[in-house]
Formats: sequence, structure tokens, C-alpha cells
Amino acid sequence: MLGKYTYLQVALFVFGVIFCLIYPLALVWPAGWAWHEGAPLSNNYYAMIVGVYATLGIFLIRASAQPSAHRSLIWFTIWSSVVHAAVMAIQAVQQPMHGGHLLGDVPALLLVAVVLGVLQRGGAAADAS
Repeated sequence: MLGKYTYLQVALFVFGVIFCLIYPLALVWPAGWAWHEGAPLSNNYYAMIVGVYATLGIFLIRASAQPSAHRSLIWFTIWSSVVHAAVMAIQAVQQPMHGGHLLGDVPALLLVAVVLGVLQRGGAAADAS
């Protein structure tokens, strides 16, 4: 049976891989993952986001091997995902043409935050005992 620590390792790995796939997600469903018209990398902002999330994804994959040694990275991922989702949700509501984000990246980032938050707290409790 898998323990919470193992679930945390799996979640870190899966979310890390997904973060590395932001560019293909924008190709498949632009309304939910990109904030501009045209090809995903035709926008400097989006190219920067792809680079930042790919880097974070690689570090999450590496952290999955030993989550207890990477708690600050995990908490950064949790809280930056909450802040990013909140900012995007406000912008999507203010700009109805971006409403697809309320069904795409906003809930995806909140899912990342909730799953990692629950598992990180459970993993920390298991480490302490």
C-alpha cells in the first residue's frame, strides 16, 4: 500500500512533467492555457512563462526523489500556484474573452496547490514521527 510520502513523490513527478508540457497544452487548448492570439511562442510573455514552468517542472521532478529535502521548493510551488491562479482568475473575470482560463489553468493551478499542500502536510507529519 502506498503511503502519503509515496503519493507526494508521485504528485511531484506528475506535476513536474505537466509543468514541462505547458507549451503543448497551449497548442491543444489555447483558450485555456495561453493569453494571446497566434502561436504560443509568438508572444514574449508566454515564452517566459513556458521557460519558468519548464524549469520549475524539472526541479519538481528532481524533488520527487527526496521530498523532505526540498520542502521550500514544494511550498513555493504551492503558494505561487495559489497566487498565480488568483491573479489569472481576476484577469479572466475582468476580460471575458479570457474566460476559458477559469476552466483551464486557474483550476489546474489550484489543484496543484491543494494536492501538494495536503500531501506535504501529511509527509511532514510522517517525517516527524
